Amino acid sequence: MRRSFAPARGGGRGPFAGLFTSRSLRYADYHFLVAVAALLMIGLVSLYSASAIYAENKGLPSFFYLKRQLIWTFAGLGAMWLAMNLELEKFRKFIKPLMMLTLALLVVTLFMPPIANVKRWIPLGFMNLQVSEFAKLAVVLYLADYFDKNISRILKDWRHLIKPLTVTLITLALIGMQPDLGTPALIFGVALMMLFCSGVRLRYILAPLGVGLLIFIEELIRKPYRIARLKNFLSPWDDASGTGYQLVQSLLAIGSGGWFGVGLGASKLKLMYLPEPHTDFIFPVVAEELGLLGSLLIAGLFGYLLLRGLKLARNATSFFSAIAASGMVLVICLQAFFNMAMTLGLTPTKGIPLPFFSYGGSSMITMLIAAGFVLNVSAHRKADL
Repeated sequence: MRRSFAPARGGGRGPFAGLFTSRSLRYADYHFLVAVAALLMIGLVSLYSASAIYAENKGLPSFFYLKRQLIWTFAGLGAMWLAMNLELEKFRKFIKPLMMLTLALLVVTLFMPPIANVKRWIPLGFMNLQVSEFAKLAVVLYLADYFDKNISRILKDWRHLIKPLTVTLITLALIGMQPDLGTPALIFGVALMMLFCSGVRLRYILAPLGVGLLIFIEELIRKPYRIARLKNFLSPWDDASGTGYQLVQSLLAIGSGGWFGVGLGASKLKLMYLPEPHTDFIFPVVAEELGLLGSLLIAGLFGYLLLRGLKLARNATSFFSAIAASGMVLVICLQAFFNMAMTLGLTPTKGIPLPFFSYGGSSMITMLIAAGFVLNVSAHRKADL
């Protein structure tokens, strides 16, 4: 039997009435949940190892970044629990306003004071809100809602794709203006995969892909530093002490880990050889300390999340929840694979955090909310079988 709870007034007739249930933990897919928990625990240990010496060199306690990350983790777990308990069909009426709010906040971000020469955060005092992280989820929900309502028309006439693709491109453009090219590339990739999961014809997917490639090339030409990054990606050893320094140090750390690693806490990369090793380049620290086997374990956990999440999406009770769950698990796992590929020199260097590992409140909360949506779909699936 379902038990609903909602912070509504007026006899439960408010806009949030019946928006939540309390059955998620009983029916949630524990395989997916345990994999998320394992990544969280390994991530927190790795974060402390990567950040302790960095914090001390800044005159801070060694536990400084770990304590803050724990706060964001607990906040994210609370947000995940709310996402697990959402009544998705009742929540859908809030998706368009949420998308509009996200676009408005992205515009506001462009007027914020720059941090490290970029405008990606809105300072809130207790944290710097990175709206582009939450934009990933807003786009996934918006596309899932639109595809569910219009898929039959889309399959007959490609012009029905113009509206969702326009909204998506506006979102990507606002993020790109911060400037940030990695997050738009990730969101764009997830959007195309959601089109594929929805059954849209391949030629309708290849068309926006071609447009995306043209925009990517134009952005490379327009920003000289991006050309430099591309050159570093192709031959980082040509300027190992200059523009290729970050990637070279990453490769050296990963290579020095061997099969079993140098031992937890024994990484040399984090000894101020790499700026802020607890953020986007935390994976080389993990690879150096845990070795190839530890790295494969982490990659395997993300791979398991992807396969399990897509399986749960395939068995969802509605088209909307299936596409939404697919998009959420793709956001988590594609971002993870993108980050690891970046540190291995397989893709150009971009500011993409490793989910559940990299330091940052916005990223941690966003990834746990995404996991909560997938668990929500699994909970409803099991309850209705």
